[in-house]
Amino acid sequence: MGKLLIVANLKSYKNENEAKNWLENFKKISELNLDPAQKEAIVCPSFTQLFSFFSYFSSNNINASLGAQNVSPFDEGAYTGEVNAKQVKDFAAYVLIGHSERRNNFKETEEMLVQKVDMALRYGLTPIFLVQGKETPIPEGVKIVAYEPVFAIGTGNPDTPESADTVAGVIKTARVDLSVLYGGSVKSTNVKSFTEKSNIDGVLVGGASLDAEEFIKIIQNA
Repeated sequence: MGKLLIVANLKSYKNENEAKNWLENFKKISELNLDPAQKEAIVCPSFTQLFSFFSYFSSNNINASLGAQNVSPFDEGAYTGEVNAKQVKDFAAYVLIGHSERRNNFKETEEMLVQKVDMALRYGLTPIFLVQGKETPIPEGVKIVAYEPVFAIGTGNPDTPESADTVAGVIKTARVDLSVLYGGSVKSTNVKSFTEKSNIDGVLVGGASLDAEEFIKIIQNA
């Protein structure tokens, strides 16, 4: 196993003041003295907070990377309301693509997700592609996959580490170059049970990451 990736998906939460409070608490990550060869923390705020997080991370030497929660399937142009990969790249290194909430709520198709991956790669972003099971198609060029069983998203009922490890192993059998994360009701008290599995290369954290101190505990315990 290579380094662990611990990803925070802050979803559609945090206004400006709430984000500032989160960042002030997250600054304590420096106390962990993370070895970048062992663990990488990635934080994915909403688009309205991405610049604030970028500025704060830069000015406070925060030992973490930034990701976006979404990206346009189109290049720059007359696409009102879209945020394209060229724009995202100014602030982030990673981007989440294919989350079940976007598949369900915004009817994102496999074709659209392939377009998003292509755009991300074109501008040097690293996609973190979310799959809901071992049958979910994975576009070419993806190197990081996050397995998120829908029943575990926001429910407090995670998949078992053994089941998640099995799914991750099947995914890797099809594509040996993939890193596979687990996402779904991850918290500081159960994260180690997932990251100690041989096929799991990290975690994607949703609700628990809204508390910066809890997210730091997750990073520490992973």
